[in-house]
This record gives sequence, C-alpha cells and structure tokens, in this order.
Amino acid sequence: MEHHFTCPYCWETIAMQLEFSVSETYIQDCEVCCNPIELKTVWDSDALVSFEANSIGQ
Repeated sequence: MEHHFTCPYCWETIAMQLEFSVSETYIQDCEVCCNPIELKTVWDSDALVSFEANSIGQ
C-alpha cells in the first residue's frame, strides 16, 4: 500500500510503500533531506489504523 506523509524536518510530501498487517516502529531516512524519521504503523487486518511520522531528537 502506498502511503503519503509529510517529513517532520523539511515538510516535503514523501510516498512510501507499507506492508499490510505489519504493526511496527522503525526508522526511515527522508528521501529529500536524509534526516531519520521514526515511523509507527498500526494495522487491523488489511486496514491501516494509525500512522505516525516523528522527528528523532539528535
């Protein structure tokens, strides 16, 4: 599933492929500014229930 979100650093819209039904927290670098973003996904079957993209305090 393709999901669009805003980078918490550079405010650009980022598109990312998410795997269905895998609830997790992981780190992904922004494809525009290269800063690390903490991504949190929560799924219920094949529906995305929650998505967060947060900056990481460095």
